[in-house]
Amino acid sequence: MTYSALKEKQSLHNLPSFLLFCLVFFFQYTKEQAGEATKVAIDVGYRHIDCAFLYGNEVEVGRAINAKIADGTVKREDIFYTGKLWSNNQAPERVRPALESSLKDLGLDYMDLFLIHTPVEFKPGDNLFPKDENGKVIFHNTDIRDTWKAMEACKDAGLVRSIGVSNFNSKQLELILNAPGLKYKPVCNQVECHIFLNQSKLLEFCKSKDIVLVGYSVLGSSRVEGWIDKNLPYVLENPVVIEVAKKVGRSAAQVAMRYLLQRGIVVLAKSFTAERIKQNFQLFDFQLSDEDMQRVDGVNKNMRYLSIDRYVGALSACGEICRIIG
Repeated sequence: MTYSALKEKQSLHNLPSFLLFCLVFFFQYTKEQAGEATKVAIDVGYRHIDCAFLYGNEVEVGRAINAKIADGTVKREDIFYTGKLWSNNQAPERVRPALESSLKDLGLDYMDLFLIHTPVEFKPGDNLFPKDENGKVIFHNTDIRDTWKAMEACKDAGLVRSIGVSNFNSKQLELILNAPGLKYKPVCNQVECHIFLNQSKLLEFCKSKDIVLVGYSVLGSSRVEGWIDKNLPYVLENPVVIEVAKKVGRSAAQVAMRYLLQRGIVVLAKSFTAERIKQNFQLFDFQLSDEDMQRVDGVNKNMRYLSIDRYVGALSACGEICRIIG
């Protein structure tokens, strides 16, 4: 199915199951690296680019996309761009202006997919990380169903083709799904997902509601101080994954991602190295056997790299120096 046909359906279900995951840690990589990585990825064959206002690189990513359109590598309708609504903009009156601001930075007329970045809301305003006099993040409590209505209005206005959520659990999804007057249900839910957190229950729920599960941190998360417990195990050092990789003649990273793909999960992978970007794309010419899938299933620990406590604490510590959730 073509991307044009996909957009007409307003659905992710026929989207190729591999996406470019854009810059995650603002202080780890430069904005220029984000732009160059986007160009390399498009040249390799990636067509879905996942980014966010919070990452602080929409200008550079947008320039890269438009450069590849200008040189004839792709057309706009070939690209499927995902953006996200940050936590300070969940008040209904702030949703459309936030989307329009991102579109201006990107140099695009519309997004293909726009997500509520997290169900956690901060105090509405222009401060990305509002804090009180004690340096604590100030939260807010807009009804997420009202935020969703504003998202639906953006879709009706033609500013975005599809809308979804990120970091939602099943109960939070049900709030939206059961909202009176619901026009469009979320097409996807983007969450942490890897061999140690295979999200089997959430995946089953999402499938039952015809919602695509999209996984981030699929190879584990970057070991940034304050974000990740450095004593947690490494995905790519897991003995089972290494053994399966040797058996099928692939890298541990390719096996860890292929495991998710075969379960119907869309995979987000971040890399700024051209060779790794190319290698990560080579997932469609092999399969894992049922036996190997079961072996990797057994690795699950229901273990998160990104806990809500660490998430909020890291945001509070970073303030406005960085934009780092993904």
